[in-house]
Amino acid sequence: MSFFSVHSGMMLGSLSLAWGLRYGWQNADKNWQMRWHKALVCFVLSPLLVIVTAIAVLCMGSEGQMIGVQAGRVSYAIALIFLIYSIFRCSQLAWSGWTSLQKLQKLVINTSCFNAAGVKTTDCQEPMRLLNIPMLFAAQIGFWRSHLFVSQKLLDSLDTPHLEAVLLHERAHAHYHDTFWFFWLGCLRQIMPWLPNTQALWEELLLLRELRADRWAAQHLDGLLLAESLLAMVSSNMTPLETFAAAFGSTNTSDRLEERINFLLATPEPLPHFSWRSLFWIGFALLPLTVLPLHS
Repeated sequence: MSFFSVHSGMMLGSLSLAWGLRYGWQNADKNWQMRWHKALVCFVLSPLLVIVTAIAVLCMGSEGQMIGVQAGRVSYAIALIFLIYSIFRCSQLAWSGWTSLQKLQKLVINTSCFNAAGVKTTDCQEPMRLLNIPMLFAAQIGFWRSHLFVSQKLLDSLDTPHLEAVLLHERAHAHYHDTFWFFWLGCLRQIMPWLPNTQALWEELLLLRELRADRWAAQHLDGLLLAESLLAMVSSNMTPLETFAAAFGSTNTSDRLEERINFLLATPEPLPHFSWRSLFWIGFALLPLTVLPLHS
C-alpha cells in the first residue's frame, strides 16, 4: 500500500491553497461593500475548500483508481477523521451555546411586549425577555429566529430616543439573521483556527456586522443618537454569548469603537447588498466534487 495517492495529493493541494488564500488577505479596502465581501470570501472559502475535498475523498472511497493512480486508505482515513472532528467541533459549539442560553433564560424576570421606544404594549410580533442583571444589556440571542434579551436596568437608564436607537440596532440583527449566519461562520473558525489571519478576519466580520446593523438603524433615526447610545452601552458592557448572540455593545477595543462612531457620524453609505461575485468565488470550494466521475 503506497502512502501517497491521488487522494493524498488532493488533500495536500486543498490545504496549500487554503493557506495561500488566507495568507494574502489584507484589510486595505476603503469601499465598505468590497471590504465586506472580500473578508467574507477569504474567511469562508479556505476551510470550506478543505471540508469539500475531504467529502469528495470520502465519497470516492479507499478502493479503486482515479486517472490511473491507485486510491489510498491513508488519505481516506485522514479525510474521515477530519470530517468527524469537524462535526464534533460544530456540535461542541452548538452545545456550549445552548447550555449558556439555558443559564441566561434563568435570569429572565419577565417576558413582555414593548414598542420601539421601550413602552409596554399588547401588540407586538416578538416580546422582549427582561433580565435581572445590574448592567446595561441588549442582544439578539438564538439561532435562525433569535430573541431579544434586554436588562431592566437598560429600560430604566436610557431615555426614549436612546432606547429606541438600541432596539432598532437589535432589530437589524434579527432582520439579517446575524445569529444564524455567524454561528456557522464560528464553526468554520473553530474547525481550522490555525489558518492564517483567522482571528483578524473574524474580528473584521464582527465589526462589519455591527456597522451594517448601525447603518440599518440609522435609516430610521439620527446617527448621533446611535453613537451616544453606543458609548453608554460600552461603558457598562456585558460580553454576550459568542455562539448565538449579536449585541449592540459588543465592541471590545477602542479602535473598533472609534470606527463605529466615526461611521455613524459620517455621510451614510449604502447598505451592502447580495453579491453574485462573492457567491461565485465561494463556489470554487465545490470544485473537488467535480472529480468524482474520474474515480473508478
